[in-house]
Amino acid sequence: MGEMSGHHKKDVGAVLQKNGVSFRVWAPFANAVAVSGSFNDWQQQSMESEGDGYWATFVAGAQAGQEYRYAITNGDQHLFKNDPRALQVTTSAGNSVVVDKHFDWTDQDFKPVEPERQVVYEMHVGTFYRPDPSTIGTFEDITTKLDYLHKLGVTTIELMPISTMTPQREWWGYTPMYIYTVESQYGGRYKFHEFVNAAHERGISVILDVVYNHLGPADIDIWQFDGWSQDGKGGIYFYNDWRSKTPWGDTRPDYGRPEVRDYILDNVRMWMYDCHVDGLRVDSTIFIRNANGYNDAPDTDLADGWHLLQQVNEVAHKLNPATFTVGEDVGANHYITKPAGEGGAGFSAQWGVGFPHALREALQASDPAQINLAGVLGELNLTYNGDAMQRIVFVDSHDSAANGSARFNEAIAPGKADGQFARQQSLLAATLLLTAPGIPMLLQGQEFMMSGNFNDWEGLEWQNAEDFKGIVSAYRDLIALRRNLHGTSAGLGGRSFNLLHVNENDKVIAYHRWQNGGSKDDVVVVVNFGSHAFTNYSIGFPLSGTWRVRFCSSDKKYSPDFAGIHVPDVHVQSGNGTFVLPPSTALVLSQGA
Repeated sequence: MGEMSGHHKKDVGAVLQKNGVSFRVWAPFANAVAVSGSFNDWQQQSMESEGDGYWATFVAGAQAGQEYRYAITNGDQHLFKNDPRALQVTTSAGNSVVVDKHFDWTDQDFKPVEPERQVVYEMHVGTFYRPDPSTIGTFEDITTKLDYLHKLGVTTIELMPISTMTPQREWWGYTPMYIYTVESQYGGRYKFHEFVNAAHERGISVILDVVYNHLGPADIDIWQFDGWSQDGKGGIYFYNDWRSKTPWGDTRPDYGRPEVRDYILDNVRMWMYDCHVDGLRVDSTIFIRNANGYNDAPDTDLADGWHLLQQVNEVAHKLNPATFTVGEDVGANHYITKPAGEGGAGFSAQWGVGFPHALREALQASDPAQINLAGVLGELNLTYNGDAMQRIVFVDSHDSAANGSARFNEAIAPGKADGQFARQQSLLAATLLLTAPGIPMLLQGQEFMMSGNFNDWEGLEWQNAEDFKGIVSAYRDLIALRRNLHGTSAGLGGRSFNLLHVNENDKVIAYHRWQNGGSKDDVVVVVNFGSHAFTNYSIGFPLSGTWRVRFCSSDKKYSPDFAGIHVPDVHVQSGNGTFVLPPSTALVLSQGA
């Protein structure tokens, strides 16, 4: 892929060879560079300048597992730095480690589920599952829950970032210090490979969050890496002018430098090629394409950042045409998911950040007069470039459930996040999520009424999965419909949406979803946001005949304190159907045995 920058360097970093290790590092302003490690008793072996800013040497007899650093001289500065391309560090403050990249993969036959059938589960390794509350979660721990996720119906795990972070025990992951490493407290690279392999064995794909909008806090080793900088800024890896400033520090990478672009694009290659991940979610793309994170502000746009996003997608799709890339942009900008050939960034999909807010506005009010249907209707109708599958929709994400806010059930019922109102409204939200146009995503623990907010120190309450097993089974039933596992709801994976009915007075909506149309394909969803029970509610249906109730959110099997009003099948003649509609209930109906 050297055509990208014209001088793409191969084998940068420490590369294990047959009888030693080759080292290559970019340090264009250094007067001299040496490598020092446990293989030479921390003596300094000089590296040769390759004339293009890179320095290289070969250390005979060096082996995997040995530690090293680079000794860099710039004038009277003597720097002792970790490798920016280290595949492992002992700790965030420790040394780089030579890694043997070999792993016995057994996932040759794995194929990800197509986007139309995907159900994504956002997961944070440190808090998802901790058998021992005094430690943080590891890849081995979360691997033990893959069967649970498979049974739930999840097709895709989206992992929050796993690269080495700051020294403390808890972190979200969005302050990467070494983007090529895997956090050792999670179990490191080998255990990550085992986790991905185990997910693939169960038919589950893995998308990884990556952070290229800023790097670490300012005390990272690549800061002023070879001793050069301007105006006290970050040196060769960073912008050294107004473009350096981000909300997370003065650490925006210089996307205009070919070597920095290669640093990022080779990172994409590593995650996909070496680690077998099936896609990437690129964090805060709006701060890569605009210095201030503004959507429509040409004066502060970063053309090099936009070009980098296009290259990230080009590289990813070249390595794996089925790869799934997600831009977290918040600008609701159609160009994020337009193909590069049409001037777009080329992402497969982007986060639909308006969806959770619209659901909260509609579902937190117990007084029907305060229920805002307009926001929900707007979100159900929203697509990017006319394609529903270019949008990831969610009730909660790590962002919407934190940053001064709380999880959906906590936000609508503070202090009573697992009470009857919260459970009933959560299933309304889940029905909207899993029947809406778009690719649905759950936040870990959402399916068993995890309360409070998302944070990086509190493990999930797995007892909830038992205490609220009815709610978990409701999610399982909805996911099965979304994925058409029973062959009666193909339309939920379609791209088509039509609003059939809006009753602003009683707060009832109904919509039609289809792929090709007809029996076992057409799906009608009815949502009663209000508190009225109806014995004879009428709406227009797309087809005559018998419509079977595939899901009723207020069924007692999901919670013994639910209304449990039986809703018989609906017999539609000349386009109109009349049916029982319980209060605060969502129904999913389709035709066919």
